[in-house]
Amino acid sequence: MHRSAKRLASLLTCAAVPVLLVAGCSGSSSGKSSGDSTPSGSSSSAGNPSPTVAAAKYKKLPNPCQAFTKDTIDKLLPKVKDAAGDQAKSTDATARGACSWTSSDDQGVDGTQFRWLDVAYQRYDSAAGIGSGEKRATDYYTKQVADAKGTQGAKKVAAAPVAGTGDAATAVAYDISKDGNDFKNTTIVARSANIVVTINYNGAGMAGADTPDGTDLLKLAQAAAKEAVAAGAKANA
Repeated sequence: MHRSAKRLASLLTCAAVPVLLVAGCSGSSSGKSSGDSTPSGSSSSAGNPSPTVAAAKYKKLPNPCQAFTKDTIDKLLPKVKDAAGDQAKSTDATARGACSWTSSDDQGVDGTQFRWLDVAYQRYDSAAGIGSGEKRATDYYTKQVADAKGTQGAKKVAAAPVAGTGDAATAVAYDISKDGNDFKNTTIVARSANIVVTINYNGAGMAGADTPDGTDLLKLAQAAAKEAVAAGAKANA
């Protein structure tokens, strides 16, 4: 009888304990020590470290106005106004940069051949919760191609991949009219790891000059894009 009374007292004591702690009185084991306060179904920080992303390959950008050789500038922009280029302001030169050039080749009674070239660099770092620099660059690359294809007023839009230029590259060519002149335009977007390079190159015949050959402009722009991508890699060598 004495033993039964002690057993009954023990059961009543467990009955008064909150439900979440009943397992401690039952004699069954939860697999955790009394000092383990990690909620069931979750892992400790030591067992499940925070997700990490691969480090970005490139940490710097080149000076955009030095992306091309003098020979390239001369080919794309006969009688260039300023071979040094016009560099855009940037709040972070390691993340973005751009430079542009213009050229007007006055051919007298035959009119004027106008050319414009622009190069823009965008670099992405890796960040937990956002993604790797390469993934972020890929997303931006896709957006840049879509924006080029959707240029307002563009006609005869044609897009094609560009081989041997970074990890991926697309050329978008189209015709567009501005201020009464017919322009042939080529936009090339290229991605190399976590850097995206965008080249815009266009030309027009003004004051009676013939409209330039779009195929010729495309070839020149493709060569310039390869050079600009190479400049990005060289800046990080």
